[in-house]
Amino acid sequence: MSNHLSTGIKEPDQEMLELYYPEIAEITRTKQFTELEKWFEIALPGNRDLNHQPGQFVQVSLFGYGEAPISITSSPTKPGSFELCVRKVGNLTAAMHRLEPGDKIGIRGPFGHGFDLQKLQGKDILIIGGGIGIVPLRSLINAIIDRRDDFGRFIILYGAKTPAELLFRDELQSWTDDPTIEYHVTVDRGTPDWHGNVGVITTLLPGLDLDLGNTIAAVVGPPIMYKFVLMALKSKRLPDENIYLSLERRMKCGVGKCGHCQINHSYVCQDGPVYHYPLIKQLPEAIQ
Repeated sequence: MSNHLSTGIKEPDQEMLELYYPEIAEITRTKQFTELEKWFEIALPGNRDLNHQPGQFVQVSLFGYGEAPISITSSPTKPGSFELCVRKVGNLTAAMHRLEPGDKIGIRGPFGHGFDLQKLQGKDILIIGGGIGIVPLRSLINAIIDRRDDFGRFIILYGAKTPAELLFRDELQSWTDDPTIEYHVTVDRGTPDWHGNVGVITTLLPGLDLDLGNTIAAVVGPPIMYKFVLMALKSKRLPDENIYLSLERRMKCGVGKCGHCQINHSYVCQDGPVYHYPLIKQLPEAIQ
C-alpha cells in the first residue's frame, strides 16, 4: 500500500499546463516605431515555431505587472521566432516598452481563430487596415507575399490619423515598389510634407474595380471604422460572404473564462477574433 496521502486535488494534465502556464520566451530584437508603438522579435525555447494563423494572438506575461493579450504581427511562414508590436496604453505595456534584447517574458498561446489561408487560396485579397489594425493584418500580408503564387490580385488599403502614426515604414515602401501589390495609403490629417491622400480610409474604396465574385476583404481597425467600411463595401456590392473582420480589441483572458469578450452567445477569444461577417452581422454591438 502506498504511503502517499492523497490531497484530492487532481494534477494538471499537459493540455491544461499548455493552456494556463506561461512559457518563458526571450526578446531577441526590438525597434521603437513611434512614441506609442514598439516592435519585438521573440524566440520560444529551442527557437520553436509558434505555429499560428494570421490574426491570432498570444497572452504576454510580465512578472510583477500581469498579463495582456497582444496580436501576432509576423507571418507563420517566418521560422524560429515571432513578432509583436505593442502599443503603450497602461502599466504593463509601458513596462514592456522598457524591455530590450535578452529580457524574458511569459507567453501563452496562440489563441483564437485567425484568417484561414487555405480558404483564401486562389482569391483576390483586399486588405483594409486602420490604425493599429495593420499589426495583425501584417501577419496575413506577409503570409500572402511569401506565397504570392497561391493568391490572385492583392490590394492593401491602409489608413492612419497622421503620417507620423504609420507603422512598418520600410515595408510600406516595399509594398509600393512591388508590382504585384496595389497599395493605397491615406491619413486623416496631412502635414506640409505629406503628398499622399488625405481622408478617412473609405475614401480609397470608390475607385477600386473589384471582381465581386472572387474578392475576399479582410478588415481590421478601430470599432468606429467597421460601420463605415462595411457600408462602403456594400455600396460596391461585395457579398457579405466575402468579408472577414477581426474583433481583436475585445480580448482579455484568452480562454473563455472571464467573460470580458462575450457578445451574446459568442466568446471572441474562442470563436474569433477573426469572424466571417455573416456570423456576426446580426450582432450590432460587435461592430460598434
